[in-house]
Amino acid sequence: MSRTGTRPPISIEAEGVEFDDFFERERDPLFRRMWLVTGDRAEADDVAQEAFIRLLARWDRIRRLEDPQGYLYRTAFNVLRSRVRRAKLAVRKAVGSTVGGGDEFEAAEARHVVARAMRGLTERQRSVLVLVELLGYSANDAAAVLGIRPSTVRSTATQARAAMRTTLGGEPWER
Repeated sequence: MSRTGTRPPISIEAEGVEFDDFFERERDPLFRRMWLVTGDRAEADDVAQEAFIRLLARWDRIRRLEDPQGYLYRTAFNVLRSRVRRAKLAVRKAVGSTVGGGDEFEAAEARHVVARAMRGLTERQRSVLVLVELLGYSANDAAAVLGIRPSTVRSTATQARAAMRTTLGGEPWER
């Protein structure tokens, strides 16, 4: 990923790729990124599974797209938004209110610290950071996935980075 916001090219041509191959290649990365966004392993797993199920139903069309990986992530974020909306509605009905390194141990601790810091961000901030920083999406591409304006992506990313810097005590996005 480059700092310019362009995503690396997909490693294989999607046209003619079987769903099983696409699933094997994208399953773990999607799960890990959804885990960062949700902060919950079970929720991340459910979201990833639902996204793949939706893609499987349309795979003949999707595999011909220029960016089936982008379609997968857009679908996953749509699934997540739907789940959040349903959960909020259920809470409102039930409660009657609105709810608004090489060292493996060091690496594990670093992941834990970053995951804890990510949980301190809003869902939108986590989503923006995953798309922009981890996946290398441009502000325009991330905005299309999230259904917001590119300027909102940029400002949200700036706020999220500042919050992460404060929480982690430094610049977490240095490359």
